[in-house]
Amino acid sequence: MFMTDEKERLEKIAKNSTYCKGINTTTIKYSCQIFRRYLRQGSILELGPAEGVMTDILYPLYPEDYTVVDGSSIFIDRLKNRYPDIKAVESIFEEFSPSRLFDNILLGHVLEHVVDPVAILSLCKSWLSDDGVILTAVPNKNSIHRQAAVEMGLLSKLDDFSEKDKHHGHRRVFGKDSFLEIFNLAGLRIIAKGGYWLKPLSDAQIESTFTDSMIDAFFKLGELYPDIAGEIYAVASK
Repeated sequence: MFMTDEKERLEKIAKNSTYCKGINTTTIKYSCQIFRRYLRQGSILELGPAEGVMTDILYPLYPEDYTVVDGSSIFIDRLKNRYPDIKAVESIFEEFSPSRLFDNILLGHVLEHVVDPVAILSLCKSWLSDDGVILTAVPNKNSIHRQAAVEMGLLSKLDDFSEKDKHHGHRRVFGKDSFLEIFNLAGLRIIAKGGYWLKPLSDAQIESTFTDSMIDAFFKLGELYPDIAGEIYAVASK
């Protein structure tokens, strides 16, 4: 019953997804830039590709061994139509059972959505090759824009759900410590960590007032101030 309910939940979110719109797209593309610094040669497993913003960048680089897994038939069908030869699997992560190991496992904006992030990371560890890496990125509850929202009374506390969080189906908002702890609990070793996107305002405010050069500058500044960046990331191995 749980998996059926989860499937229905994901399909509902997919019907109204906005990950490929506005500044969301830029955020995913920048996280992909971060991931490319650490990618190993070999195979890629991308969990939760959604509309495929990251897939569009990485699949052409790994066309012979690229697998995507998503619980939404909407997202999987779109990716199959766009890339007929891609290995695309429609499955809840908890039910995915590959017969091989992967050199790179990507979870871009995934762990804030799942029921049990430690369980998902533990599964990823079992799917990872000995020299492989797990690359992850999530929103940061200590981002400047969330701190400003608390000061303005728009959020009562930093880990409250914004309307955007609710729309995307987020189940939690990580801080740096809680994010890194789930890797420890899953028995993974963190080999790189950081942040990006020093996000000062809401998406709508940024989209209406920032130039492309301003947006690029604030993404880069987030790498200098990871504790208060809009996004945080970690790269882990066995």
